[in-house]
Amino acid sequence: MVELAAKEARKAWLWYRKRSTRAGGRFQQTLEHAVDQIREQPESWPEYQHGTQFVRLKRFPYIVVFRELDTEVQIVAVAHAHRRPGYWKRRLK
Repeated sequence: MVELAAKEARKAWLWYRKRSTRAGGRFQQTLEHAVDQIREQPESWPEYQHGTQFVRLKRFPYIVVFRELDTEVQIVAVAHAHRRPGYWKRRLK
């Protein structure tokens, strides 16, 4: 996971945890499940912008943006689905 994506994930988790320990835990589990699915079958997810793909988190307004590289799957962003679309594009360089 790109460092900035990890920071985004932590910030979102903290936001949910601040409101409810249970919500924070559910967010973390949902995100971990999505990342596991991405790593197991990256080709299963729809194409997105600039050569990336994404997974929408269930019950949370977040998407996990990723791309397949030669040797790994790179998580580019854990982005709120309704705010600042495409802000993460500069990370692709």
